[in-house]
Amino acid sequence: MIANPLLQGALLILLSEWALVASGIIIRQLSDTLPTEVLVFLRNSLGLLWLLPWIIRRGQRELRTRRIHLHLLRALVGVTAMSCLYYSWANLSLAQAALLKQTAPFFMPLISFFWLGERINAAVRWAILIGFLGVMVILQPASGGFEAAVLIGLAGAALGATAKVCIRAMRTTESPQRIVFYFALFGSLFAAIPAWQNWVMPMGVDWIWLLALAAASTLAQLLLSRAYGLVGAGVLGPFTYASIPFAALAGWWLWDESLGLGTLAGMALVMLGGLLALKGKG
Repeated sequence: MIANPLLQGALLILLSEWALVASGIIIRQLSDTLPTEVLVFLRNSLGLLWLLPWIIRRGQRELRTRRIHLHLLRALVGVTAMSCLYYSWANLSLAQAALLKQTAPFFMPLISFFWLGERINAAVRWAILIGFLGVMVILQPASGGFEAAVLIGLAGAALGATAKVCIRAMRTTESPQRIVFYFALFGSLFAAIPAWQNWVMPMGVDWIWLLALAAASTLAQLLLSRAYGLVGAGVLGPFTYASIPFAALAGWWLWDESLGLGTLAGMALVMLGGLLALKGKG
């Protein structure tokens, strides 16, 4: 056991980000045969299976909550963000999809400004500008490469930022396991209707990939919740950018996805913007 909370939290974040990239790899593998709506539904419903031992061991007492409204809101926003993220994993390079997910820190101050009336200081304003400039450098919309998948990925990042605000509001009373359980439960219910409308039955080896997807995604959530329970997001936030090089290396190794100088420069700008945003909030 690592005694240092910062070191332990950083390690948990790195493992969480790797599990997230592993989810993206599996989604890319399954996207040729299964629609995004079906993947989202099965990811949440199968995720409940991985939580069953905890549910049986802890019982009804551990599941009791007075914040069911926040769990519902988080699930609705989160499952929509998940759908956007899954679509981007399936239709963009792994590095691009991971990068778009990491634009969430630029949306969070904007959401807090309009929703909670929180002021945005100069450092955070510069961070938002630099971060989105990095996105533009990578995606090059002027060259005709600004795809619908990019807009969907950005929407997913914005919704993911909103879901994180819900988690932060629940963190004082809700355990990581309880948060993940109610997300899987309500997420399955919310995802059931679009999945039913676009249903395709998984075949053979697809079920093995789906179980692996549910395991990797659930593990990523548990690790992330545990890490933020040890150390604040402002300290651990920079480590979440590990998903970008992880995804870039995986995309290059598995699908020969190349990264040009413009892409590398844009990634550096996004990471710089994210670090400034975290410093500005601190």
